[in-house]
Amino acid sequence: MRLVTYRATVEAEARLGALVDDLVLDLARFGAVKGVPFPATMLEFIDLGPQAVTIATKLIAECEGLFPLGTTIPATNVKLLAPIPTPRKNIFGIGLNYTEHVAESAKSLDTSPELPRQPVIFSKPPTTVIAPGEPVRHDANITQQLDWEVELAAVIGRTAKGVAREGALSYVFGYTVCIDMSARDCRRSGQWIYSKGQDTYAPMGPCIVTADEIPDPQTLDLSLTVNGVTKQSSNTAFMLFKVDELVSDISQGITLQPGDIIATGTPAGVGAGMDPQEWLWPGDTIVATVEGIGTLTHPIVKA
Repeated sequence: MRLVTYRATVEAEARLGALVDDLVLDLARFGAVKGVPFPATMLEFIDLGPQAVTIATKLIAECEGLFPLGTTIPATNVKLLAPIPTPRKNIFGIGLNYTEHVAESAKSLDTSPELPRQPVIFSKPPTTVIAPGEPVRHDANITQQLDWEVELAAVIGRTAKGVAREGALSYVFGYTVCIDMSARDCRRSGQWIYSKGQDTYAPMGPCIVTADEIPDPQTLDLSLTVNGVTKQSSNTAFMLFKVDELVSDISQGITLQPGDIIATGTPAGVGAGMDPQEWLWPGDTIVATVEGIGTLTHPIVKA
């Protein structure tokens, strides 16, 4: 199932929907007709657990594309928001998780050339999240080195504390696309949160694809272009630490809760790794795609 958070009009409240072909099916309204109390928000739906996905999928399939009156709207007529517009807590970011990115970072960002022995974890505040198509702010007073990173993001579906790698994927609700924007010149004494945690620095969406549709997250192509020129092109197979390893590792010391987001790292091809280095400026457009999930397109604008 492909789940979205949407607004039918500019003034309307944000609501939970399922993308079915070219329609957005409002799950709360659909559930009301079917006698199933589906909630109107993504986080509330995730809180219901895996059975909610199973029930909703079954009910949608039974309709065979003929949905009750008033429960659908053409997808072209809605405004998509980030699937989780305001995460409950910081996004877990994973640094240096692709071999070639470790090498390019060591050359240009003074990080170690050695492959990490454990996941490198940082965080991005909830205020970094923006909806598909919304502008990324470039504040020239803060940064002259705004950079891009396309990433697969995993959304946690149930509480995970001290889980083993075996079975760790069962704690994942689904997957979405995230762009980990980075102000490379804003790192402070080796700390990354100000570099990566500024407002608008986590474009996310366009949907969450539930985990039952992506049984193996380590087979997905991902890419990013700047102004139509391909900068990143790789596959999640090349992660150093796979999604199940990340869930297990983080959960050993930090309880993962439903709705938590893990941005799983980026492959080589970031601006800092170019020779000469390349940076984003107002007027640029970035397009990020993860196979089987979707594409994000974002303009860079002057703050």
